[in-house]
Amino acid sequence: MHTEIARAIAAVDSVLYGKQLQVKLALTCLLSQGHLLIEDLPGMGKTTLAHALARVLGLEYQRVQFTSDMLPGDILGVSVFSAANGEFRFHPGPVFSQLLLADEINRTTPKTQSALLEAMEEQQVTLEGVTRPLPSPFFVIATQNPISQYGTFPLPESQLDRFLMRISLGYPAPEAERLLLKGGDVRGRIEQLPVCLASEQLLEVRARAADVKTSDSLLDYLQRLVGYSRESGQFAYGISPRGALALLSCAKTWALLNGRQYVVPEDLQQLLGPVFGHRLRAAEDYGEHGGEALIRLLLREVDVVG
Repeated sequence: MHTEIARAIAAVDSVLYGKQLQVKLALTCLLSQGHLLIEDLPGMGKTTLAHALARVLGLEYQRVQFTSDMLPGDILGVSVFSAANGEFRFHPGPVFSQLLLADEINRTTPKTQSALLEAMEEQQVTLEGVTRPLPSPFFVIATQNPISQYGTFPLPESQLDRFLMRISLGYPAPEAERLLLKGGDVRGRIEQLPVCLASEQLLEVRARAADVKTSDSLLDYLQRLVGYSRESGQFAYGISPRGALALLSCAKTWALLNGRQYVVPEDLQQLLGPVFGHRLRAAEDYGEHGGEALIRLLLREVDVVG
């Protein structure tokens, strides 16, 4: 694994105990030029993960708590008339940061959700006829609570698909929780984390990940996975070409982080849940998306060798 990235993962793990896999997945998502959705209970460390990642990567960080009365301008920015010089002046919103934590994104209205998701997709904001590019790198970590649905606006399929990955942190292991209980002020320790990877190095790793090799047999396996989701009849709808490209991009980055210049089937299998989970729904399920059962079905029914 890239030395600086290994240091970054270890640094985040020093404040988010026992979650190295989730930290590595989040870094994979960032390095694959995607955005991350974290679906978990309150108090599981979602904000800690986002803040610590921004710190060790030296990224400008902002957090927005979404509410039902937020407007797109609260995220994107607004133009305010200045009486002093007689013209409008643009005040950029929190979206103009390198790492944005969109906390409880399903608490805000579809109009505001769409404004943020458009910025995520286009990497720019157009207001009043003026297009303004967003910083590079630009990474959104959005969170939502899976159990408290009162007063929420669930993300539809088309908007869920904008997220490269969906993960959850889960409860800590007893040993990790004991360290957390003894650790004291987490926020203070985050501020003391070293910058392990500069923005220029991040962009360099991104470029290296894009050059990771994939064999025809690996692509065959990927196409069989995608084809089974479309043709088996057990899914409400299959994986789109964008979903297939998302898994391939993440697998290349994952291989690089594991010290390889080529992708193996285990890379696809490791990332199948985070990348495909929120893009799948069982044929008879009209509510929740994905789930471990659908991922296990793909892994069980689709052979690695055709």
